[in-house]
Amino acid sequence: MPIDQLPGVTLSSSAMAVLEAAPKVHYASSVAELAALAVPEGETDGRGFFEVGYDAGGAWKREAEVCRVKNGVAANYLDPYMRRRDPDCMVIADARATDKATWDERWGKDLGGFEQTRQATFEWLKGQELICQFFSTGMPGQALQAVAICPRNAAFFAAALAMLQGIKPIDEVVAEGAAYHHGAIVYVAPPFRHTRFGGKQVVVHNRRFDGGYDLHELYSYNLYPGPSAKKGVYGMLLTAGERDEQSWTTAHCSTVQVVTPYDNVTTIMHEGASGGGKSEMLEQMHREADGRLRKGTNVVTGETRYMTLPHGCELRPVTDDMALCHPSLQQPGHAERSGPGSPKKLTVIDAEQAWFLRVNHIEAYGTDPHLEALTVHPKTPLVFLNIEAHPGATALIWEPVIDREATETTPAVPCPNPRVVLPRADYPGIVDEPVTVDIRSFGVRCPPCTADRPTYGIMGLFHVLPPSLAWLWRLVAPRGHGNPSIVDRGGMTSEGVGSYWPFATGRRVDQANILLDQILRTSDTLFVLIPNQHIGCWEVGFAPQWISREYLARRGSAAFRPGDLVPARCPLLGLHKETIQVEGQVVGTWFTDVSKQKEVGEAGYDAGADILKGFFAKQLADFDHPELDPRGKKIIAACLRGADVDAYRSLS
Repeated sequence: MPIDQLPGVTLSSSAMAVLEAAPKVHYASSVAELAALAVPEGETDGRGFFEVGYDAGGAWKREAEVCRVKNGVAANYLDPYMRRRDPDCMVIADARATDKATWDERWGKDLGGFEQTRQATFEWLKGQELICQFFSTGMPGQALQAVAICPRNAAFFAAALAMLQGIKPIDEVVAEGAAYHHGAIVYVAPPFRHTRFGGKQVVVHNRRFDGGYDLHELYSYNLYPGPSAKKGVYGMLLTAGERDEQSWTTAHCSTVQVVTPYDNVTTIMHEGASGGGKSEMLEQMHREADGRLRKGTNVVTGETRYMTLPHGCELRPVTDDMALCHPSLQQPGHAERSGPGSPKKLTVIDAEQAWFLRVNHIEAYGTDPHLEALTVHPKTPLVFLNIEAHPGATALIWEPVIDREATETTPAVPCPNPRVVLPRADYPGIVDEPVTVDIRSFGVRCPPCTADRPTYGIMGLFHVLPPSLAWLWRLVAPRGHGNPSIVDRGGMTSEGVGSYWPFATGRRVDQANILLDQILRTSDTLFVLIPNQHIGCWEVGFAPQWISREYLARRGSAAFRPGDLVPARCPLLGLHKETIQVEGQVVGTWFTDVSKQKEVGEAGYDAGADILKGFFAKQLADFDHPELDPRGKKIIAACLRGADVDAYRSLS
């Protein structure tokens, strides 16, 4: 369609030029339109699959196969590398302040300045049948308006974007006419991954805020929506928060209102790097066939321990991955479902329209009946990624595609990052209003720890942190053990400030200052640290956060009494309970203090603590900056000299 389909609407000059030149443009107004385009009638192969591929310098590159299933649209990438986010995919093309890799540093010598590739991107798009869609992101009423332009054969990507960020009907854009202004744009050009970037995922941010421009451009040179349709837009939000007169951030977290069997409501916000348990905090605990919860299995002895919790709490989900912490929400007396807001507690609202759920932990039918039912019989068609799917059948979230086929000597390796895009409006009990946070937890994936093989897996069931120490954990944000969501680099690595640093476009120090101010202003919040996967020598999955959620919600907002908490042997872990009791079930010291596990002992624990201290020292060196808030400088200095928990309390 010619650009006259948008009468009176003026877009950026580059976007206008692309849309005017393209042979055909589909101006999408709904997810349903995009889902239909994802598997176009008459264009599938004999098996019922639509192939997404491109001419890349004379070689045909097959990217994905897409099919229509009973419960939506399923897309599978043919290259296992494309089935998860590459943590090094972000590049900054502009000259504004940044601590991220820049275009000139990475490709300047080989590809010249970004403008050459930028113009080549436009020229390629001009020759394609395109999809153009409009969306907004950010605080309702103050949202960032955005446009996305992608090739028509990548409609599954466009559908995922429309579900995640919403889609603005064309009629509404036309009705605004000359008043419409977009501050962000996404261009999708998949073949450049092969022709210019050696097959790697690349997402380029170009912040054009000077010389009369006010536009955040994002160039997605791959079709996995994680780095672009989701995290790329996240980067736009973080940039918008930095630029505001009163700076703010978008937290990387899930949020849930937990209603106890006694009708008490506690709001928990769970942060952490990818794989840190954000989605799992919204899930009911995964029970055994007899109703018990598996607490853990000892990796040395093989012993398994269970808990019986007959009455689990009701869960009212609020956010799954991104929570707006906008200044307009942080007002005393802000009304929300659980009561009046507090000036010393954080108030948040969801930043997304759908959730990008990783489901690798659902390994068989019956693991999570709630989520299984939502995805097998959805209210609206869903988008599945990395799930084994067959045209006309039902896509099942416990059946991931295979990354590596079985051989005579090795078993098949399933993709560790199967995903489903689930509209939040279809999630039962969803909370749409802003909520005020009572407990702010941070999740860490931990490896097993034993005396013979000490690791940083020394965290107990949960630890209570003074606000200053909670800030430090967000600065270092360990990516942790066996991360399923990204291309693994091995070992203990960091996702950095707030665990959202991989998606931010600016400087660490700016985000560190925003977080410090936010945390110290909300000191009535209870800050806790919760491991998953392992507690010492016990393999525990996500049981620690489910048990901690049940326990902390039953306690409500009551303060711990003097003597309830004892300092952890490693000061970086704050304080912990020696034992806890949930519904008459006791969790003993083996699970709250790893040094008490005979397979670990004090020596093994201390060796693990040294690993943790060394990690903190290495990561905190990145924040040695003259513009760091003086309060933050004192906290970091205290950490580096081995401060105890009382010192952290005094700095909070």
